Amino acid sequence: MPRIAVGVEYDGTPFAGWQSQPGLPTVQDAITAALSQVADSPVQVVGAGRTDAGVHARGQVAHFDTDSQRSARSWVLGANTELPPAIALRWAAPVAEHFHARYSAESRSYRYCILNRGMRPGLAADRVAFVHRPLEIEPMQQAAGALVGEHDFSAFRSAECQAVSPIRRLSLLRIERRGDFVLLEVSANAFLHHMVRNIAGLLIQIGQGKSPPERAAEVLATRDRRQNAATAPAAGLYLWTVRYPLVFELPDDSAMMPSPTGCPADLLG
Repeated sequence: MPRIAVGVEYDGTPFAGWQSQPGLPTVQDAITAALSQVADSPVQVVGAGRTDAGVHARGQVAHFDTDSQRSARSWVLGANTELPPAIALRWAAPVAEHFHARYSAESRSYRYCILNRGMRPGLAADRVAFVHRPLEIEPMQQAAGALVGEHDFSAFRSAECQAVSPIRRLSLLRIERRGDFVLLEVSANAFLHHMVRNIAGLLIQIGQGKSPPERAAEVLATRDRRQNAATAPAAGLYLWTVRYPLVFELPDDSAMMPSPTGCPADLLG
């Protein structure tokens, strides 16, 4: 049966996460219903990442199988007509039958956006994590170095994490400030449940001067979630990109959201 891949962006605020859950509004269920309507037959949608409640996505990728014949444009426009305003398909493309949105991915990148000022956000509410105490970027950058590479990230996974192995390879952890915004960019082969938010929580603690930069290496070595800082809020987290082998020839979304920091809240000025 032919397989179609789609690129999706969404505001996660109204949803209980990506994954289908009985009785709760989820992104997966909304997209499944919309694409089934366009296909005029039931489809099953598989996503690259299972974002949590309140987490957003710029570059989620999903796939579904269908015998229905539609153009790429028809899949996108038809689904967007059926989808709620907070979800939109960016593109659709036929892919090889062995393509899998989750298992074919080579890496995933998340961005965590913090509004760091004395006043709470209005326009950016639910789109950023708000931290009113000043953050020092240099200690956060020093701490980040200890987390890059292949490690046992048990101290950064949630108690509900179902991953078989806590070993992950973090290829990038970059922190920068642009005005009132502090942006964390994190790339890895895969992530544990709450891993990025737990990394952000520890770096925020270090940026506030509550812990020294060396604390990151110490927490990592304990392999004990209880030794880590509080989990950072979901609102600031975005699934930014999912990378696949070039052989699948998926569309390039590199210029999807051209803002100075790459933080959606930055578009609000």
